[in-house]
Amino acid sequence: MKTYMIIEHFKPGKTQEIYARLAAKGRMMPSGLSYVDSWIEADLRKCYQVMRTDSQSKLNEWIDQWKDLMEFEVIPVLSSSEAREAAEILP
Repeated sequence: MKTYMIIEHFKPGKTQEIYARLAAKGRMMPSGLSYVDSWIEADLRKCYQVMRTDSQSKLNEWIDQWKDLMEFEVIPVLSSSEAREAAEILP
């Protein structure tokens, strides 16, 4: 399973609408996409979220549900232990 850091940039004036949709519909994640945790900047304009999936298409499907309210950066990440293992095989 691959892990992604998602940075959600809330569109101006959309924060209340984002939280209203979240309350009404939940995260709207397709089966096969897992939410790990998230952190919101204190000014309520940006969210850092960790997600896991084996399918990039599942991640794209979820983004499609929210792209009218925010813009997304998708960054594949490794855990510290995964990075350590990857570093050990470097020449």
